Amino acid sequence: MIVTVLNIPNFYASYYLLGFSQVYKLKYKPENRFQKYNNKPITILEIKGVIVIIDNDDPVGVVQELYDLCSWYFVTNKLKNHPSYAQEKVKPLFPHYPVAICSLYVSLFGMKLFRYLKFKEVVRQLYIQWRRPSYENKKFKNVTSRFVFFSSNIWKKEANTNTIRAEFIRFCKQDARIKFEGGFVPRSDNNNLGFDEEVNKIMYSPRIFSKRSAQSLIALNNPAVCDAVSWRLAEYLNQGLFVLSFPFKIELPVEFKHQQNIHFIEETRDYKDVLDRILDEVGYHEKIASEGKKYFDTHCTPQAQIHYIMREIAKF
Repeated sequence: MIVTVLNIPNFYASYYLLGFSQVYKLKYKPENRFQKYNNKPITILEIKGVIVIIDNDDPVGVVQELYDLCSWYFVTNKLKNHPSYAQEKVKPLFPHYPVAICSLYVSLFGMKLFRYLKFKEVVRQLYIQWRRPSYENKKFKNVTSRFVFFSSNIWKKEANTNTIRAEFIRFCKQDARIKFEGGFVPRSDNNNLGFDEEVNKIMYSPRIFSKRSAQSLIALNNPAVCDAVSWRLAEYLNQGLFVLSFPFKIELPVEFKHQQNIHFIEETRDYKDVLDRILDEVGYHEKIASEGKKYFDTHCTPQAQIHYIMREIAKF
């Protein structure tokens, strides 16, 4: 079967382009009405004669023009209690993350990249993809060292998320039982919003970040911009890490289960209780990590996500 791509999405769509290329034959057929969605986190597809949208943007609502044209509208961040996402054709997606697909990107879109995108935009997309790690389904190996890695940006408009991260950094630095590496990435405007003590001078490339994360005893999943799910979550799950998470504000096709495949907390003061438990109960750490990896392997691989999308489309 041929799946036709009708626009040129940005690197946010890389996971789904990879998945479709693994299962079906991908073809690019530009349509003038969709050119304004080029280089955006929106993928417009024609599958079995119907329009399907994959929206990887922050949870700011559906693009109503596209919703009205499509048969299914899949979103990475289907924010709960948001009227725009309550519409009938909107379906949630599983966690995923951008991956390196330079060769696929070039072979699929070819010289039309330079026809429909500015030269700088093409170069930037290729550079971002090149820096991302290639997709690999990791083999599960439980982390037993007491090394914790965490590095993140300081977001100007996300005070709650900044506080959650800062408290985690402070906790890790102060607890003598673990060896911590990381901290906040300094802001380019030099305004670190009062978090200078939590700033780390080392800048990690996406590949080094992924490598360090894979060695971490705990992986913190916190709300991203506008309460979106961070793409780090899918990486953490693939790496078989113990995921410590604040509750999700978005809907997932299959929800996580507390103390089965993830450990949820409500307050930053709970960091110590979780560390106490996983250091005392090695089996609990391995259970959460291994079941989280099973969740990824069952629902989140590129091919698994494409099969999920196609099952939903078949219901039409």
